[in-house]
Amino acid sequence: MGNVLLMLLLSGAAIVALFVIQSLMTRRAVFKVINIFCQSGALDAEHARTQDELGLAPPAFFDRLTRTRDYKPQALRLLKEANILHTTTDGKLYLSQKELGQDLSCNKLLAHQIQTAFKRYTRNDGDSHTVTPK
Repeated sequence: MGNVLLMLLLSGAAIVALFVIQSLMTRRAVFKVINIFCQSGALDAEHARTQDELGLAPPAFFDRLTRTRDYKPQALRLLKEANILHTTTDGKLYLSQKELGQDLSCNKLLAHQIQTAFKRYTRNDGDSHTVTPK
């Protein structure tokens, strides 16, 4: 009886962990997709880009079989459903910063990336060091 209960608890924990991991990976992909739009400048209908130009085209069937799961297509769909991404009449995509909101604006995302990169290259004692290219 004790072994069965333990197996049920472990199975339940594994299922919960799968949902939590999927949620976290999707959230991470949403930020990556937003960042791609910000970096490419596709922030209005005039500067809209295709999925291929953005590097967000769905992978081929064989690529999906041989690589780890890419959550960007799901993130793209979620952003479209939330009316954050818009499609032009010719099928190009652009990000609406107005719908995105102040907290996730491209400027704040860029500032966060710079801050993260600076922390990555700063030692714990506060002294910064440079990385020289080979």
